[in-house]
Amino acid sequence: MQDYSIWVLEYAYVPDYAKGGVLYGAHNEGTIKLPYCYAVIKGNGHTIMVDVGYNYKEYGKVLAERFGVINWRDPKTVLKEVGIQPEEVDTVLVTHAHFDHFGNVEDFPNARFYIQEQEFTKWLWALALPKQFEWLQGAMDPGDMLRATQLAVEGRLVLVDGDLENVLPNIDLFAAPDTHTFGSQFIRVRNAEGSDAWILAGDLAYVFENIEGRDKDGVYVPVGLASGSQVNLLLTTDKMMNLVDRDPRRIIPVHEERLVEVFPSRISSEGLHIVEITLADDEVSKVAVESTSSNHQSMS
Repeated sequence: MQDYSIWVLEYAYVPDYAKGGVLYGAHNEGTIKLPYCYAVIKGNGHTIMVDVGYNYKEYGKVLAERFGVINWRDPKTVLKEVGIQPEEVDTVLVTHAHFDHFGNVEDFPNARFYIQEQEFTKWLWALALPKQFEWLQGAMDPGDMLRATQLAVEGRLVLVDGDLENVLPNIDLFAAPDTHTFGSQFIRVRNAEGSDAWILAGDLAYVFENIEGRDKDGVYVPVGLASGSQVNLLLTTDKMMNLVDRDPRRIIPVHEERLVEVFPSRISSEGLHIVEITLADDEVSKVAVESTSSNHQSMS
């Protein structure tokens, strides 16, 4: 029995992102399209977001323009494609606090947010460092820390200390400290009565090559953008692989443009991709309007 549906929803994208940002050491290798996405997990009476994107205003807008992000759409517009309203979301699992993952909390008024304690506290530490350490803050919005504090005041912020099994039924959190960020985490969904595992990797993997190797040789390549240890990134990749019986396609990197080549998908009227990773037994496909092959043609 399949308990959960999982969709990856594109809400914006960078048309020309340096390849070296996703693959460590890929210097002078041109650019790729980098989708900005979040994931929805629905089932067992819950509507769950993995990350929430950013809001195109104030410093979030400044950062988006700095990184060349275009075609941003708000959560109400994006979630409508899978029949969900932001108010229905009861749980948000935050992989890390970069602006494009944790910058839109205000659009989810009924959700409880789970983030690693080390991610929250170490970003506050980084904000207090002198100007010469400003690089550490390059992809985060200080306003997001204020919004997180407000969530805490409202009793809607849960600081997680390490791994947490069954944060919701058959959904687990795994800490990945000192990797992409100070306290990143990834999410495992154990779908069919506790088996059939999927991992939502956050930015611990950007593209398939991080997991499968540049020539599909199984040699891990860490992401190009990290404030932590590349060694820890490699060890975390191996941990993720072990948790899915070493099947790399069970690890979902949400910035990977080629998810549409592996899973059923379609393009919305806003020009953004909806990717269907798996469906619960009682769920209707949200991408069946178009075939995957037609989506491939539109990407070429």
